[in-house]
Order: sequence, then C-alpha cells, then structure tokens
Amino acid sequence: MTERLGGRTIALTGPRKAEDMAKIVEKMGGTALIRPAQGTVFLDDVETRKSLADWIAEPPAWTVLTTGIGLDALFNVAASMNAESDLLKVLQQSSIAARGYKTVNALRKRGLEPLVRDDDGSTSGLIRSLAEYELHGTEVVLQLHGDPAPKLEAWLEEQEANVRRVLPYRHIPPEPEQLEQLLDDILRHVIDAAAFTSAPQIRNLTEYARSQGKLEDMIQAFQGPVVAAAVGKITAQALLEEGITRVVYPPEDERMGSMVVELARYFQTNNA
Repeated sequence: MTERLGGRTIALTGPRKAEDMAKIVEKMGGTALIRPAQGTVFLDDVETRKSLADWIAEPPAWTVLTTGIGLDALFNVAASMNAESDLLKVLQQSSIAARGYKTVNALRKRGLEPLVRDDDGSTSGLIRSLAEYELHGTEVVLQLHGDPAPKLEAWLEEQEANVRRVLPYRHIPPEPEQLEQLLDDILRHVIDAAAFTSAPQIRNLTEYARSQGKLEDMIQAFQGPVVAAAVGKITAQALLEEGITRVVYPPEDERMGSMVVELARYFQTNNA
C-alpha cells in the first residue's frame, strides 16, 4: 500500500472521519487536504415526530426508503414516542421499496423485507424496479436522509403518486469560504482528486459553483486533470447527475478506505 499515492494530493470533502481518511491517504504516500463540503448534519427531532405521527395515523400504500441510517433514526424517534410497535405495524402493512443494501439490512433486522429494491444500489436502479408498479393516485411515504432526491421525487410526481416526504436528518451547508477554497483547488488543479462520501457534499459544491458562474469550468476540470472519487454507487450517481461523468468508486465495498485504494489503482492504471 505504501507510496501508491505518491505525489498525489487528495481533497477530502466529508466532515465525518476526515482525520482517519487523511491518515489512509498519507500512509499511501499522498497528501490530504480537508475541505468540508457538507456542513452540519443534525436530527430534526420536532419535525420527525410530527412526520411519524402523521405516517402512523394515515398509513400509506407504499413506503420508499432511501437510507438505512435514516430508517434507524426513525425507529429511535418512534421508540422515544412509545410508538415503535406502531411504526413497525404500518411498515408491515405497506408495500416497501428500498434503495441500497444498508437499507435492506435495516429492514431485515426488524423482520421486514422490501417488495421492491434497486438493481444496482442507485436511485436509477430503484426507479427501474418501481416502474412495473401502478402508482397513480397512490399514497407514498418517501424517506429521505435530509438531502433531496430530485430524480426520484420527479419520477414519483410523473407517476402522479401522492407523496409525503419524511426527512429525519437535516443538512446545513458549509460556510461559503470552505466551498470557495475547494472550488479554487479544483479549478487551479491544486489537487489530483476530490473524494466525496455523500450526495450533499456534491450538491453543495455544484450549487456554489453554479452561483459563481463556474459550474461548467468545474465540470471541465473533473473531465481533465482532477478526478472525482465516490465512496459508493449512490454518491457516484449524484456526481453523474451533475454532469461529472468520470467517477472512480469501489464497485462493491462502500467504505472510505476502499475508495482511496480504488483511486490509487486508477492513478496507477492510467498514470494520470
């Protein structure tokens, strides 16, 4: 593993475990720059309680779940409301669609199985699997992680489903100065790669670049000397949806260490 990133500079955009990830980069001979693009994540307890109460009072025909950690958070809040068994009963009576293996695992530990799941770990895969079902006029609860899923939400609206959104977590964008530094590093090719661990990081960066009139320049930089790396398929999908088409990510093991190893493999193979 030593020196496989020798001479490479990697921007780390995730606030969680950034120091641990920096150590992995440095052990592989690279230089890590911590450039947070996510800001603060917090559990919106008040809004989640209201959403859960409405969910339990008016059970939907379909429940679409997008993250395992979000489902765990919902059950934790339900337990604090003495409504955990009520939430479980509602899910047992609902047709469930799930995105990602972590979401499926969160269901299974509660004795639940999804009727529908994605075919590749992505939002697009979930839409493909849902497409065979009639959702017109159907009540759907859509669990998000706190970050919008515009492609999925737009598709559900096209199906004319009646969608209720539940967002257990909220994301507060980082300070503009932090995004400015990251964008400047990308545009001036100060870094060899930017590593993303969640969709909000990508969304915040692209929205900032767009507000500065530099989105196309950023996309061009990612097509050239700067490589975009993602921790897994869902994060990679968020990059692709923003027009960044060259994305390096581990095909199976969605872990930060695996992402760095995959990035090193890319540099070695392409000698970029």
